[in-house]
Amino acid sequence: MAHEQRVFGIGVVGAGMAAKPHALALNALKGSIVVRGVWRRNRTELAQFCETYDFPAADSYEALLADPAVDAILVLTPPNAREEIVAAAARAGKHVLMEKPVERTTEAAERIVAACKNADVTLGIIFQHRFRAASIALAKMVASGELGTLCAVHLVVPWWRAQQGYYDKPGRGTFAQDGGGVLITQAIHSLDLMLSLTGPVTAVTALSATTRLHQMETEDFVAGGMEFANGAVGSLVATTANYPGSAESLTLNFTGASATLTGGNLTLNWLDGRTETIGEASNSGGGADPMAFPFDWHQAQIAEFAAAVLAGRQPSSTGHTALAVHRLIDALIRSGREGKRVEVQSL
Repeated sequence: MAHEQRVFGIGVVGAGMAAKPHALALNALKGSIVVRGVWRRNRTELAQFCETYDFPAADSYEALLADPAVDAILVLTPPNAREEIVAAAARAGKHVLMEKPVERTTEAAERIVAACKNADVTLGIIFQHRFRAASIALAKMVASGELGTLCAVHLVVPWWRAQQGYYDKPGRGTFAQDGGGVLITQAIHSLDLMLSLTGPVTAVTALSATTRLHQMETEDFVAGGMEFANGAVGSLVATTANYPGSAESLTLNFTGASATLTGGNLTLNWLDGRTETIGEASNSGGGADPMAFPFDWHQAQIAEFAAAVLAGRQPSSTGHTALAVHRLIDALIRSGREGKRVEVQSL
């Protein structure tokens, strides 16, 4: 039976650095999605945020959960503050759309996914790189089989984050707040996009380190080899120590063509000599300003999540799919620490 289209109500929890593209996206979606309230513990910063984007401030998180017009909670807090927030939303029967990563550890992420599944509420995870026009175009071509068989994968995330103003902030780059370094905080977007196009990685051999450019608890450089379930092999380099930073690049080598995603652009080099370019020039947040990217990718993902909930289906990026990238990151870090080949835990 077709579901009647109606206004979708969202409550927002958290209004820090990551909230800006979400706020811009939600304002662009007015008419189909309405913000019922925003909650943040710091009342001064909450008031400033709500005034900037013309959103109503909620009296408490409990008030948001008690609002029958709230269909879903958009969780934008740091990962160390999420588990109880999501559990409370699930108990209240509210769907959840949440910033990456799911949590700091895979074990905590699994608890969040299970809580939503047991409460029969939808859990979506923000991985906006999937929603770039170039990514969508490539996903369709991969699914159609027109590129041939995947043979090799090359992922480079050559980003920059400064010590001053970024890693000097309390909790940044720590296990206690972030759960890790460049993989779980920055490269997780590219890793998720890669997995959505390639299928699962079965084993990795990696090196991970903290360069002399940063003073931080976790890694700012990871390089490694990857073995894929479909028989392809791949390489990865991810860092926040590449000044001044540049766009991430994912190349997939098929038997019929090589496809390269660089930021928001797709270049296809067909083995018969043809070349195609799809997409638009855009920043990706790889430089000193981590928020230097457009909000239309967030807009597309929020809209897709709302449509999925209203239609009673799963969105494309779920808690379950996010567990795959968490387990890949675990394997890369363990391989770098132990200096050996590590198998990736399967879903």
